[in-house]
Amino acid sequence: MPVRQHRFEILARALVPSLYRYAYWLAREKTLAEDLVQETLLRAWRSLDQLRDEAAARQWLITILRREFARELSKRKDTVDIDGLALADSRASLGGDDTDLHDVRRAMQKLAPEYREPLVLQVLMGCSTEEIAEQLELTQATVLTRLFRARNQLREMLGGSAARLGEAIA
Repeated sequence: MPVRQHRFEILARALVPSLYRYAYWLAREKTLAEDLVQETLLRAWRSLDQLRDEAAARQWLITILRREFARELSKRKDTVDIDGLALADSRASLGGDDTDLHDVRRAMQKLAPEYREPLVLQVLMGCSTEEIAEQLELTQATVLTRLFRARNQLREMLGGSAARLGEAIA
Protein backbone atom coordinates (compact mmCIF):
# COMPACT_ATOMS: atom_id res chain seq x y z
CA MET A 1 0.00 0.00 0.00
CA PRO A 2 1.46 3.39 -0.96
CA VAL A 3 2.52 5.64 1.92
CA ARG A 4 0.11 8.42 0.89
CA GLN A 5 -2.89 6.08 0.89
CA HIS A 6 -1.89 4.56 4.23
CA ARG A 7 -1.50 8.03 5.76
CA PHE A 8 -4.93 9.06 4.51
CA GLU A 9 -6.64 5.89 5.74
CA ILE A 10 -5.25 6.38 9.22
CA LEU A 11 -6.53 9.97 9.32
CA ALA A 12 -9.92 9.15 7.86
CA ARG A 13 -10.58 6.09 10.00
CA ALA A 14 -9.95 8.05 13.18
CA LEU A 15 -11.95 11.15 12.25
CA VAL A 16 -14.88 10.05 10.08
CA PRO A 17 -17.28 9.32 12.97
CA SER A 18 -16.73 12.80 14.42
CA LEU A 19 -16.98 14.41 11.00
CA TYR A 20 -20.27 12.65 10.37
CA ARG A 21 -21.72 13.80 13.71
CA TYR A 22 -20.67 17.36 12.95
CA ALA A 23 -22.04 17.19 9.40
CA TYR A 24 -25.33 15.88 10.74
CA TRP A 25 -25.55 18.77 13.17
CA LEU A 26 -24.91 21.19 10.33
CA ALA A 27 -27.14 19.59 7.71
CA ARG A 28 -29.75 17.98 9.96
CA GLU A 29 -30.28 15.38 7.29
CA LYS A 30 -28.66 11.93 7.21
CA THR A 31 -28.06 11.65 3.47
CA LEU A 32 -26.76 15.19 3.14
CA ALA A 33 -24.41 14.61 6.09
CA GLU A 34 -23.11 11.44 4.43
CA ASP A 35 -22.60 13.32 1.16
CA LEU A 36 -20.79 16.14 2.94
CA VAL A 37 -18.42 13.74 4.66
CA GLN A 38 -17.78 11.89 1.41
CA GLU A 39 -17.06 15.14 -0.45
CA THR A 40 -14.87 16.31 2.44
CA LEU A 41 -12.81 13.14 2.26
CA LEU A 42 -12.52 13.41 -1.51
CA ARG A 43 -11.25 16.99 -1.27
CA ALA A 44 -8.94 16.02 1.58
CA TRP A 45 -7.48 13.16 -0.48
CA ARG A 46 -6.84 15.49 -3.40
CA SER A 47 -5.04 18.01 -1.22
CA LEU A 48 -3.42 15.66 1.30
CA ASP A 49 0.01 17.00 0.43
CA GLN A 50 -1.03 20.38 1.87
CA LEU A 51 -1.43 18.85 5.33
CA ARG A 52 1.97 19.33 6.91
CA ASP A 53 1.13 18.54 10.53
CA GLU A 54 -0.85 15.40 11.35
CA ALA A 55 -1.95 16.98 14.62
CA ALA A 56 -3.84 19.62 12.62
CA ALA A 57 -5.80 17.02 10.63
CA ARG A 58 -9.02 17.39 12.62
CA GLN A 59 -9.11 21.18 12.19
CA TRP A 60 -8.19 20.83 8.53
CA LEU A 61 -11.02 18.36 7.89
CA ILE A 62 -13.52 20.49 9.84
CA THR A 63 -12.59 23.47 7.68
CA ILE A 64 -13.11 21.44 4.52
CA LEU A 65 -16.45 20.14 5.84
CA ARG A 66 -17.70 23.62 6.72
CA ARG A 67 -16.75 24.87 3.25
CA GLU A 68 -18.50 21.91 1.63
CA PHE A 69 -21.62 22.69 3.64
CA ALA A 70 -21.47 26.34 2.54
CA ARG A 71 -21.04 25.26 -1.09
CA GLU A 72 -24.02 22.95 -0.80
CA LEU A 73 -26.20 25.71 0.62
CA SER A 74 -25.15 28.11 -2.11
CA LYS A 75 -26.02 25.52 -4.80
CA ARG A 76 -29.56 25.14 -3.57
CA LYS A 77 -31.86 27.57 -5.28
CA ASP A 78 -34.79 26.76 -3.04
CA THR A 79 -33.00 27.21 0.25
CA VAL A 80 -34.89 26.80 3.47
CA ASP A 81 -34.04 28.18 6.88
CA ILE A 82 -32.51 25.02 8.33
CA ASP A 83 -32.39 26.47 11.81
CA GLY A 84 -36.17 26.16 12.01
CA LEU A 85 -36.35 22.56 10.88
CA ALA A 86 -36.73 19.63 13.25
CA LEU A 87 -34.35 16.71 13.11
CA ALA A 88 -35.48 14.26 10.47
CA ASP A 89 -34.22 11.19 12.26
CA SER A 90 -33.74 12.13 15.88
CA ARG A 91 -33.05 8.58 17.08
CA ALA A 92 -30.16 8.21 14.65
CA SER A 93 -28.59 11.44 15.83
CA LEU A 94 -29.09 10.73 19.50
CA GLY A 95 -27.80 7.20 19.54
CA GLY A 96 -30.42 5.78 21.88
CA ASP A 97 -33.61 6.22 23.85
CA ASP A 98 -32.22 8.21 26.78
CA THR A 99 -34.88 10.86 27.45
CA ASP A 100 -32.54 13.32 29.17
CA LEU A 101 -30.04 13.16 26.34
CA HIS A 102 -32.87 13.56 23.85
CA ASP A 103 -34.11 16.66 25.69
CA VAL A 104 -30.64 18.20 25.82
CA ARG A 105 -29.99 17.55 22.14
CA ARG A 106 -33.40 18.97 21.20
CA ALA A 107 -32.66 22.07 23.29
CA MET A 108 -29.26 22.42 21.59
CA GLN A 109 -31.03 22.49 18.23
CA LYS A 110 -33.05 25.47 19.45
CA LEU A 111 -29.98 27.54 20.23
CA ALA A 112 -29.10 30.35 17.84
CA PRO A 113 -26.36 29.26 15.42
CA GLU A 114 -23.77 31.57 16.97
CA TYR A 115 -24.18 29.69 20.27
CA ARG A 116 -24.92 26.21 18.92
CA GLU A 117 -21.92 25.89 16.60
CA PRO A 118 -19.19 26.53 19.21
CA LEU A 119 -20.97 24.19 21.63
CA VAL A 120 -21.26 21.43 19.02
CA LEU A 121 -17.60 21.85 18.05
CA GLN A 122 -16.61 21.51 21.69
CA VAL A 123 -19.00 18.72 22.69
CA LEU A 124 -19.17 16.56 19.55
CA MET A 125 -15.81 17.27 17.97
CA GLY A 126 -13.79 17.72 21.15
CA CYS A 127 -12.26 20.98 19.95
CA SER A 128 -10.51 23.29 22.38
CA THR A 129 -11.65 26.90 22.69
CA GLU A 130 -8.52 27.92 20.81
CA GLU A 131 -9.39 25.57 17.92
CA ILE A 132 -13.00 26.79 17.89
CA ALA A 133 -11.83 30.39 17.79
CA GLU A 134 -9.59 29.63 14.83
CA GLN A 135 -12.28 27.65 13.04
CA LEU A 136 -15.00 30.29 13.46
CA GLU A 137 -12.61 33.23 13.08
CA LEU A 138 -13.44 34.61 16.52
CA THR A 139 -11.39 35.60 19.52
CA GLN A 140 -10.98 33.01 22.24
CA ALA A 141 -12.80 35.33 24.66
CA THR A 142 -15.79 35.46 22.30
CA VAL A 143 -15.85 31.67 22.09
CA LEU A 144 -15.77 31.37 25.87
CA THR A 145 -18.61 33.88 26.17
CA ARG A 146 -20.71 32.04 23.59
CA LEU A 147 -20.11 28.71 25.28
CA PHE A 148 -21.09 30.20 28.63
CA ARG A 149 -24.25 31.73 27.18
CA ALA A 150 -25.12 28.53 25.30
CA ARG A 151 -24.91 26.48 28.49
CA ASN A 152 -26.97 29.04 30.41
CA GLN A 153 -29.64 29.02 27.70
CA LEU A 154 -29.71 25.24 27.80
CA ARG A 155 -30.15 25.30 31.56
CA GLU A 156 -33.10 27.67 31.17
CA MET A 157 -34.68 25.53 28.43
CA LEU A 158 -34.26 22.41 30.55
CA GLY A 159 -35.77 23.99 33.62
CA GLY A 160 -32.48 24.58 35.38
CA SER A 161 -31.58 20.90 35.50
CA ALA A 162 -27.82 21.24 35.75
CA ALA A 163 -27.40 17.50 36.34
CA ARG A 164 -29.07 16.62 33.03
CA LEU A 165 -27.06 19.22 31.20
CA GLY A 166 -23.76 18.23 32.81
CA GLU A 167 -24.17 14.54 32.02
CA ALA A 168 -25.19 15.14 28.43
CA ILE A 169 -22.65 17.72 27.30
CA ALA A 170 -19.76 17.55 29.72
